[in-house]
Amino acid sequence: MRNLTYIFSVLILALLIISSQKAVTYPSVSNSAFTTGEKLRYRVTYGFMDAGEAIMEVKSTSKKGNNRALHHVKGTGRTLGGFNAFYSVYDIYESYIDKKSMMPWYFIRNVNEGGYKINQSYTFKQNLNRVYNGSKDFKVSIGIQDMISSFYKARTLNLDGIKKGKTFSFDCFMDDEVYTLKIKYVGTEEVKIRKGKFKCFTFVPVVQTGRYFNNEEDVKFWVTADKNRIPILVKAKIPVGTVKMHLVEWEGLKNPLTSKIER
Repeated sequence: MRNLTYIFSVLILALLIISSQKAVTYPSVSNSAFTTGEKLRYRVTYGFMDAGEAIMEVKSTSKKGNNRALHHVKGTGRTLGGFNAFYSVYDIYESYIDKKSMMPWYFIRNVNEGGYKINQSYTFKQNLNRVYNGSKDFKVSIGIQDMISSFYKARTLNLDGIKKGKTFSFDCFMDDEVYTLKIKYVGTEEVKIRKGKFKCFTFVPVVQTGRYFNNEEDVKFWVTADKNRIPILVKAKIPVGTVKMHLVEWEGLKNPLTSKIER
Protein backbone atom coordinates (compact mmCIF):
# COMPACT_ATOMS: atom_id res chain seq x y z
CA MET A 1 0.00 0.00 0.00
CA ARG A 2 2.87 2.38 0.87
CA ASN A 3 4.45 1.76 -2.56
CA LEU A 4 1.16 2.43 -4.35
CA THR A 5 0.71 5.69 -2.43
CA TYR A 6 4.25 6.77 -3.37
CA ILE A 7 3.72 5.97 -7.06
CA PHE A 8 0.36 7.78 -7.06
CA SER A 9 1.97 10.87 -5.45
CA VAL A 10 4.74 10.93 -8.05
CA LEU A 11 2.19 10.72 -10.89
CA ILE A 12 0.15 13.57 -9.42
CA LEU A 13 3.31 15.71 -9.07
CA ALA A 14 4.31 14.99 -12.67
CA LEU A 15 0.86 15.97 -13.93
CA LEU A 16 0.98 19.21 -11.95
CA ILE A 17 4.39 20.11 -13.40
CA ILE A 18 3.25 19.38 -16.96
CA SER A 19 0.01 21.33 -16.57
CA SER A 20 1.88 24.34 -15.16
CA GLN A 21 4.11 24.65 -18.23
CA LYS A 22 2.62 26.95 -20.84
CA ALA A 23 2.89 25.95 -24.49
CA VAL A 24 4.89 28.38 -26.61
CA THR A 25 2.67 30.52 -28.80
CA TYR A 26 4.52 31.58 -31.92
CA PRO A 27 3.66 34.64 -34.02
CA SER A 28 1.64 33.91 -37.14
CA VAL A 29 2.18 35.86 -40.36
CA SER A 30 0.28 35.63 -43.64
CA ASN A 31 2.84 35.58 -46.45
CA SER A 32 1.48 36.33 -49.91
CA ALA A 33 4.62 38.20 -51.02
CA PHE A 34 7.29 35.61 -51.82
CA THR A 35 8.05 31.91 -52.12
CA THR A 36 10.87 29.45 -52.79
CA GLY A 37 12.70 30.20 -56.02
CA GLU A 38 12.45 33.98 -55.92
CA LYS A 39 15.64 35.80 -56.90
CA LEU A 40 16.10 39.57 -56.94
CA ARG A 41 19.18 41.31 -58.34
CA TYR A 42 20.00 44.93 -57.51
CA ARG A 43 22.61 47.38 -58.77
CA VAL A 44 24.22 49.84 -56.39
CA THR A 45 25.13 53.13 -58.07
CA TYR A 46 27.16 56.10 -56.93
CA GLY A 47 26.55 59.06 -59.18
CA PHE A 48 26.45 57.61 -62.70
CA MET A 49 28.66 54.61 -61.89
CA ASP A 50 27.66 51.07 -61.00
CA ALA A 51 29.58 50.48 -57.78
CA GLY A 52 28.22 47.09 -56.76
CA GLU A 53 25.41 44.59 -56.82
CA ALA A 54 23.24 42.76 -54.32
CA ILE A 55 21.34 39.52 -54.81
CA MET A 56 18.49 38.29 -52.59
CA GLU A 57 17.38 34.65 -52.93
CA VAL A 58 14.77 32.38 -51.36
CA LYS A 59 15.86 28.74 -51.34
CA SER A 60 14.44 25.46 -50.11
CA THR A 61 15.98 23.66 -47.15
CA SER A 62 15.49 20.51 -45.13
CA LYS A 63 16.75 22.31 -42.02
CA LYS A 64 14.18 22.71 -39.23
CA GLY A 65 13.69 25.20 -36.43
CA ASN A 66 12.30 23.36 -33.42
CA ASN A 67 10.71 20.97 -35.95
CA ARG A 68 9.16 23.83 -37.96
CA ALA A 69 9.55 24.27 -41.74
CA LEU A 70 11.96 26.98 -42.89
CA HIS A 71 12.95 29.11 -45.89
CA HIS A 72 16.66 29.53 -46.55
CA VAL A 73 17.13 33.17 -47.55
CA LYS A 74 20.48 34.47 -48.74
CA GLY A 75 21.82 37.93 -49.48
CA THR A 76 25.08 38.49 -51.35
CA GLY A 77 26.71 41.87 -51.92
CA ARG A 78 29.88 42.76 -53.82
CA THR A 79 31.65 45.67 -55.46
CA LEU A 80 32.01 45.88 -59.25
CA GLY A 81 34.69 46.98 -61.69
CA GLY A 82 37.06 49.75 -60.68
CA PHE A 83 35.64 50.02 -57.17
CA ASN A 84 37.40 46.75 -56.33
CA ALA A 85 40.74 48.46 -56.86
CA PHE A 86 40.44 50.75 -53.83
CA TYR A 87 37.73 49.16 -51.68
CA SER A 88 36.69 45.58 -52.39
CA VAL A 89 33.53 44.24 -50.75
CA TYR A 90 32.18 40.70 -50.65
CA ASP A 91 29.45 40.05 -48.08
CA ILE A 92 27.22 37.03 -47.51
CA TYR A 93 24.20 36.98 -45.20
CA GLU A 94 22.11 33.86 -44.66
CA SER A 95 19.03 33.29 -42.57
CA TYR A 96 16.74 30.33 -42.00
CA ILE A 97 13.31 31.79 -41.40
CA ASP A 98 10.12 30.19 -40.15
CA LYS A 99 7.60 29.80 -42.97
CA LYS A 100 4.64 30.50 -40.71
CA SER A 101 5.99 33.41 -38.65
CA MET A 102 8.88 34.91 -40.69
CA MET A 103 11.10 34.81 -37.61
CA PRO A 104 14.66 33.43 -37.91
CA TRP A 105 16.05 30.30 -36.30
CA TYR A 106 19.61 30.51 -37.65
CA PHE A 107 21.70 33.38 -39.00
CA ILE A 108 25.14 33.45 -40.66
CA ARG A 109 27.14 36.54 -41.62
CA ASN A 110 30.46 36.53 -43.46
CA VAL A 111 31.71 40.00 -44.34
CA ASN A 112 34.91 41.10 -46.06
CA GLU A 113 35.00 44.85 -46.68
CA GLY A 114 38.39 46.22 -47.67
CA GLY A 115 40.08 43.54 -45.60
CA TYR A 116 37.84 44.13 -42.57
CA LYS A 117 36.21 40.79 -41.78
CA ILE A 118 33.23 39.78 -39.66
CA ASN A 119 32.09 36.19 -39.14
CA GLN A 120 28.96 35.63 -37.09
CA SER A 121 26.73 32.65 -36.46
CA TYR A 122 23.59 32.98 -34.33
CA THR A 123 21.13 30.35 -33.19
CA PHE A 124 17.74 31.87 -32.42
CA LYS A 125 16.09 29.81 -29.69
CA GLN A 126 12.70 31.39 -30.32
CA ASN A 127 10.96 28.90 -28.03
CA LEU A 128 13.24 29.95 -25.15
CA ASN A 129 13.48 33.70 -25.88
CA ARG A 130 17.22 33.40 -26.38
CA VAL A 131 19.88 34.00 -29.06
CA TYR A 132 23.15 32.06 -28.84
CA ASN A 133 26.24 33.53 -30.54
CA GLY A 134 28.48 30.50 -30.02
CA SER A 135 29.67 31.45 -26.56
CA LYS A 136 26.91 33.43 -24.89
CA ASP A 137 23.11 33.47 -24.61
CA PHE A 138 21.18 36.74 -24.96
CA LYS A 139 17.62 37.25 -23.70
CA VAL A 140 15.27 38.47 -26.45
CA SER A 141 11.56 38.65 -27.20
CA ILE A 142 9.91 35.91 -29.24
CA GLY A 143 9.77 36.68 -32.95
CA ILE A 144 12.88 38.86 -32.94
CA GLN A 145 14.45 39.34 -36.40
CA ASP A 146 17.97 39.31 -37.82
CA MET A 147 19.58 41.54 -40.46
CA ILE A 148 18.26 39.64 -43.49
CA SER A 149 15.02 38.14 -42.16
CA SER A 150 13.93 41.76 -41.53
CA PHE A 151 13.90 42.31 -45.32
CA TYR A 152 11.40 39.49 -45.80
CA LYS A 153 9.35 40.15 -42.67
CA ALA A 154 8.80 43.75 -43.84
CA ARG A 155 7.36 42.44 -47.12
CA THR A 156 4.56 40.66 -45.24
CA LEU A 157 3.29 43.79 -43.45
CA ASN A 158 -0.39 44.50 -43.97
CA LEU A 159 -0.66 47.67 -46.10
CA ASP A 160 -4.39 47.48 -46.80
CA GLY A 161 -5.95 50.89 -46.31
CA ILE A 162 -2.66 52.33 -45.11
CA LYS A 163 -2.61 56.06 -44.29
CA LYS A 164 0.27 58.54 -44.43
CA GLY A 165 2.28 58.62 -41.23
CA LYS A 166 1.60 54.98 -40.35
CA THR A 167 4.67 53.55 -38.60
CA PHE A 168 5.70 49.90 -38.33
CA SER A 169 8.33 48.61 -35.93
CA PHE A 170 9.96 45.35 -34.92
CA ASP A 171 13.01 44.28 -32.96
CA CYS A 172 16.16 43.03 -34.66
CA PHE A 173 19.21 41.32 -33.13
CA MET A 174 22.46 42.68 -34.60
CA ASP A 175 26.05 42.54 -33.34
CA ASP A 176 24.98 41.06 -29.98
CA GLU A 177 22.45 43.83 -29.36
CA VAL A 178 18.72 44.39 -29.82
CA TYR A 179 17.68 47.28 -32.08
CA THR A 180 14.17 48.51 -32.82
CA LEU A 181 13.67 49.06 -36.54
CA LYS A 182 10.94 51.52 -37.55
CA ILE A 183 9.66 52.52 -40.97
CA LYS A 184 7.08 55.18 -41.79
CA TYR A 185 4.73 55.29 -44.78
CA VAL A 186 4.81 58.65 -46.56
CA GLY A 187 2.67 58.09 -49.64
CA THR A 188 2.28 56.46 -53.06
CA GLU A 189 4.39 57.42 -56.08
CA GLU A 190 5.23 56.35 -59.61
CA VAL A 191 8.95 55.60 -59.73
CA LYS A 192 11.10 55.15 -62.82
CA ILE A 193 14.14 52.87 -62.81
CA ARG A 194 16.10 51.20 -65.62
CA LYS A 195 13.54 48.42 -65.88
CA GLY A 196 10.58 50.75 -66.32
CA LYS A 197 8.06 52.66 -64.28
CA PHE A 198 6.32 51.24 -61.21
CA LYS A 199 3.55 52.29 -58.87
CA CYS A 200 5.03 52.14 -55.37
CA PHE A 201 4.45 52.60 -51.68
CA THR A 202 7.03 55.07 -50.32
CA PHE A 203 8.68 54.68 -46.91
CA VAL A 204 11.36 56.34 -44.81
CA PRO A 205 13.11 54.76 -41.85
CA VAL A 206 12.41 56.42 -38.53
CA VAL A 207 15.96 57.26 -37.51
CA GLN A 208 17.54 58.90 -34.53
CA THR A 209 18.35 62.30 -36.02
CA GLY A 210 22.08 62.92 -36.14
CA ARG A 211 23.07 59.33 -35.46
CA TYR A 212 23.46 58.01 -39.00
CA PHE A 213 21.76 60.64 -41.17
CA ASN A 214 20.79 64.27 -40.72
CA ASN A 215 17.07 63.52 -40.97
CA GLU A 216 14.57 60.86 -42.01
CA GLU A 217 14.33 62.13 -45.59
CA ASP A 218 18.02 61.31 -46.15
CA VAL A 219 16.96 57.69 -46.71
CA LYS A 220 13.95 56.72 -48.79
CA PHE A 221 12.75 53.48 -50.32
CA TRP A 222 10.00 52.43 -52.69
CA VAL A 223 8.08 49.13 -52.59
CA THR A 224 5.94 47.76 -55.43
CA ALA A 225 2.25 48.43 -54.87
CA ASP A 226 1.25 44.84 -55.64
CA LYS A 227 1.18 41.56 -53.75
CA ASN A 228 4.94 40.99 -54.17
CA ARG A 229 5.89 44.04 -52.06
CA ILE A 230 9.35 44.18 -53.67
CA PRO A 231 11.68 47.04 -52.69
CA ILE A 232 12.70 48.35 -56.13
CA LEU A 233 14.61 51.49 -55.22
CA VAL A 234 16.52 52.80 -52.20
CA LYS A 235 18.15 56.24 -52.05
CA ALA A 236 20.53 57.35 -49.33
CA LYS A 237 22.20 60.74 -49.03
CA ILE A 238 25.76 60.60 -47.75
CA PRO A 239 28.23 63.46 -47.15
CA VAL A 240 29.83 62.99 -50.59
CA GLY A 241 26.75 62.35 -52.72
CA THR A 242 23.86 59.93 -53.15
CA VAL A 243 23.92 56.15 -53.24
CA LYS A 244 21.10 54.26 -54.97
CA MET A 245 20.15 50.60 -55.03
CA HIS A 246 17.66 49.65 -57.75
CA LEU A 247 16.14 46.42 -59.03
CA VAL A 248 17.55 45.19 -62.36
CA GLU A 249 16.45 41.53 -62.55
CA TRP A 250 13.84 39.28 -60.98
CA GLU A 251 12.64 35.70 -61.30
CA GLY A 252 10.43 33.23 -59.47
CA LEU A 253 7.96 35.84 -58.20
CA LYS A 254 4.96 34.54 -56.32
CA ASN A 255 2.55 36.98 -58.02
CA PRO A 256 2.28 38.94 -61.28
CA LEU A 257 4.20 42.23 -61.18
CA THR A 258 1.05 44.31 -61.66
CA SER A 259 2.65 47.48 -60.28
CA LYS A 260 4.74 47.82 -63.47
CA ILE A 261 3.20 50.52 -65.65
CA GLU A 262 3.08 49.54 -69.29
CA ARG A 263 2.92 52.49 -71.68
